[in-house]
Order: sequence, then structure tokens, then C-alpha cells
Amino acid sequence: MEFRQAIAWSEGWGARDLGPCATLSYMPGTLTIRLDKELERSLNRVCERSGRTRSAVIRDALRRQLALARYEDLRRRVMPFAEARGYLVDDDVVRDVS
Repeated sequence: MEFRQAIAWSEGWGARDLGPCATLSYMPGTLTIRLDKELERSLNRVCERSGRTRSAVIRDALRRQLALARYEDLRRRVMPFAEARGYLVDDDVVRDVS
């Protein structure tokens, strides 16, 4: 993965430093993200301890976040139907399927 200081060019303004920037390439797409120093240190620690690349750790984190977002969206859409049948909390579901 390429890691560089991001430089933004603006017509008439020249270059300006945007701080640490990570460019991730995966299959057909490329994503550039800016990391604050604390997040960058945390990412580097996880990579060192796990032996995984920054790209692999970030892809995994993104997959998990997207799965969580899908779950929360599905739960939000299903809740009115569940409540109508008396399922108000997770324990109601566990009670009936156990």
C-alpha cells in the first residue's frame, strides 16, 4: 500500500499539506482516506501485532462496518412487524426459538 503526505493543488493557490493520507487499492477501486495521528498509530499497532497489511485490516474493518449497517437497516425495517407479533426485545425471540 502506498502511504504519502497528501498534497492538494488548487488553481492559483499552489500546494497545501493535508496531513497523513493512505491510498488503498483493492480490485477495481482505489480509496484514499485521511487518518489522524491517533488512528494511524492504532492501525499500525494492529498491523504489527497481527502481521497483516494496513489494506487487509482496513478492508476487514470496512466489511464489518458494512455488515453492521445492513443488520441495523434490516432490524429497523422488521421491527414494526416483530412488535406487532409481541417481539419487543431480543429475549422474546430467544424464548420462542430455544
